[in-house]
Amino acid sequence: MATLECVHPVLMCSNVSTAIRFYRRLGFDLWFIDSPDAPHYAAVRRDGVELHLQWHEAARDRTRDRPVYRFLVREVDELFVELRERGALSGQADGPWSMPGDTPWGTREFHLHDLDGNGLQFYHPNP
Repeated sequence: MATLECVHPVLMCSNVSTAIRFYRRLGFDLWFIDSPDAPHYAAVRRDGVELHLQWHEAARDRTRDRPVYRFLVREVDELFVELRERGALSGQADGPWSMPGDTPWGTREFHLHDLDGNGLQFYHPNP
């Protein structure tokens, strides 16, 4: 039987260059870009995570719900401090999980959004 090994989500972006800069503030490195001058598709990596960023007209429509991506991390609070120090959390809306906290569903997590409204949730199961 075939085995699934990982997933590399493709996030819709209104501007791939701007998205790359945002994800670099999250600690991701550029892995691939289709055109350095006018990119429409790129990939970024951090640790074992790879995200693909693709230009899409629909990313400009802020009235639609956007996908949410959950990232399992070992040290949620440590990551939060790192991202704050990198300036990646500036401009984020206040919300119930805008800072690390323990959830009723048994995790410790915090949430943010990229510049196109894609939800990013960083979590770890509580013991």
